[in-house]
Amino acid sequence: MSDANKNFPLNYAASAVRALQPYVPGKPLDELEREYGIRNAVKLASNENPAGPSPMVLQAVEAAAKTINRYPDGAGFQLKKSLAEHLGVEPRQLTLGNGSNDILVLLAEAFLTAATNAVFSEYAFVVYPLAVQATSAESRVVAANGVEHRQALGHDLNAMLTAIDESTRLVFIANPNNPTGTWLEPDALYAFLKKVPSTTVVVLDEAYCEYIGAQAVRMSLAWLSEFPNLVVTRTFSKIYGLAGLRIGYSVSSPEVAELLNRIRQPFNINSIALAAAEAALLDQSYIEASRKANSEGLAFLTEGVASIAGVRVIPSQGNFVLIDLGRPALPVYDALLHAGVIVRPVGNYGLPNHLRVTAGSAVENTTFLTAFSTALDNLV
Repeated sequence: MSDANKNFPLNYAASAVRALQPYVPGKPLDELEREYGIRNAVKLASNENPAGPSPMVLQAVEAAAKTINRYPDGAGFQLKKSLAEHLGVEPRQLTLGNGSNDILVLLAEAFLTAATNAVFSEYAFVVYPLAVQATSAESRVVAANGVEHRQALGHDLNAMLTAIDESTRLVFIANPNNPTGTWLEPDALYAFLKKVPSTTVVVLDEAYCEYIGAQAVRMSLAWLSEFPNLVVTRTFSKIYGLAGLRIGYSVSSPEVAELLNRIRQPFNINSIALAAAEAALLDQSYIEASRKANSEGLAFLTEGVASIAGVRVIPSQGNFVLIDLGRPALPVYDALLHAGVIVRPVGNYGLPNHLRVTAGSAVENTTFLTAFSTALDNLV
């Protein structure tokens, strides 16, 4: 075998792809229990809804499972109809994705080339740079707010505006932002949109917007008629409790939706996910209960962590908190694993002294705080 063949396929892949580092998800529960010989471990690493799916969803899943020998509706007609009614938009403004992550990648594929750039904040969702780099476009990473800012580590919209030029095709803004939990007020976002050139698409990633409140669900959508370069992405993975089914969507102008549907993979949403999402929309009492439980969990975690000397909590509007340990976080993360608690280290976001912790059930939150306090005491 020649030397060239020995290095196949790496040497023959696109240079932008060769330089990519794969996305690393939160550690699965069964993996931790298998590796450490632990039972009844707690996972607070992936911002999942601890309540599980709505009972209405489970009924819909059972019914949909009987028809899995058939291909799903590739256009997602019924779900789009239900979503449009729920959001107050037209079905032709919707694009369905295999999680909202799928939509982010579709947007990068649709608008970015090696001659263009995308702008996003320093501590924003790690998928943004991955999606941009795969297209060979330039990533323009804008410095976040300082630690003394009211929205510490959050988006600096003025700095992001400065980074935009005639070659900027995408701007990614997560609101609330993962992993910081920071958020942007409507007036500030609207003023930003007014200043962005019409040649730049603003992607407003609202994976966690339902946790802010029911009013937030329609707020940004009201701007779509004024800003045809605005795309709002959402997911059923968070408050709706469907992370395992991978289904999200975007709301945009019909023209952008039509463009995304040109490159969207056929049947990218499976039939069970379609049925589950439609049922999830019907059970708004479940959403209200999840929002209330999350608010209580965030308060409990924030107060509990804040009472521990030497650590700091970043205020959050998501379903998680970001904790600044003031020292390398990996030893604490490892100690928590040995105690049967999985949280998320965020060194890959450029935050090596921080841990992200999902607001879980009352029992899970208490288990975390006990293990966290013990880990800090033992590592002094």
